[in-house]
Amino acid sequence: MVVDLQSVLESRAEIPSREEIEAWVRATLEGAGYAQREVELTVRIVEPEESARLNQTYRHKTGPTNVLSFPFENPPSVALPLLGDLVICASVVEQQAAQQHKTVMAHWAHMVVHGVLHLLGYDHVEPQQMEKMETLEISILAGLGYDNPY
Repeated sequence: MVVDLQSVLESRAEIPSREEIEAWVRATLEGAGYAQREVELTVRIVEPEESARLNQTYRHKTGPTNVLSFPFENPPSVALPLLGDLVICASVVEQQAAQQHKTVMAHWAHMVVHGVLHLLGYDHVEPQQMEKMETLEISILAGLGYDNPY
């Protein structure tokens, strides 16, 4: 597993270490049954302006968001280990952690797990999909020592 960690923060936001992010990614891959698969992904930690710009461009939604997932789609004839990119807005994660009365690192862990599951094809648009994804998130986070995020 290769995690390309990019941080373009100008603020003093509390962010996890590379080791923490890699542990959360690894736990998610294992929990989703992808432990044996070699993967590469990028985790980019950004300011609200970049998050808002990407959110508007790709989701047609206004304002910054906690995590955006951009799965990489391999051409049919090419087998690459690229999973995709996560873009996480540090200040949104901090604000949401405070609003939800949990630690910043617990919310960071949740956002990384949530984002990686999206890269693996999980979604939460339909109620059945949501239940499956949330159940897996809860299980993975419990294995990491975090409480149910919901």
